Amino acid sequence: MVPAAHAIIFRPPGLRVCLQEKSTEVSIDKRFIRTNERIRAREIRVIDDEGKQIGIMPPYEALRLAREKNLDLVEISPTAQPPVCRIMDYGKYLYQQEKKEREAKKHQKTITVKEVKFRINVDDHDYETKKNHVLRFLDEGDKVKATIFFRGREMTRTGLGREILDRLIRDIGDRGIVEFRPRQEGNTLHAILAPNVRRPGEKPVAQQPRASQA
Repeated sequence: MVPAAHAIIFRPPGLRVCLQEKSTEVSIDKRFIRTNERIRAREIRVIDDEGKQIGIMPPYEALRLAREKNLDLVEISPTAQPPVCRIMDYGKYLYQQEKKEREAKKHQKTITVKEVKFRINVDDHDYETKKNHVLRFLDEGDKVKATIFFRGREMTRTGLGREILDRLIRDIGDRGIVEFRPRQEGNTLHAILAPNVRRPGEKPVAQQPRASQA
């Protein structure tokens, strides 16, 4: 798989990728996991290497038990009262956690936001072509930014731009959802459409466009 930051994306005329969104995993920072002598609480609740609760005791006593088994004392719940520590193989613990993170990253979905540009004087053929691009992107799981750029005197006809985007939203129907309604930013009007993700067998819910604001 090509890394998201270097992905090669086909861009038909009038289309361009504007940004990418990527879900992030929170990785373990070993600096914030207290182990052995670094555990400073006066008392801790201790769990042994088999998952059994030993009880509440000073850290030095729990560390002695861990050393007797050639294991480590690891603080697994620092905010609990008292903090919870477990006797375990710390190196093996880190390896298992990193393995879980790698597996999770394999199943991450990179969502690409693609931009489709319209003009206020777009003819029906051009509109249908770009609408089909929008539908294809949504079906592939990508978000779409539908944009209308006003030039010069076209700024006096922004209402036509809103009509085009409202028409697009109606034509998309239940194959997408409106993440951001049409909004004006300077001489640009845009809306964000997202894939309509639903459970298998679930009936789609038709969207009712809200009234446009001038």
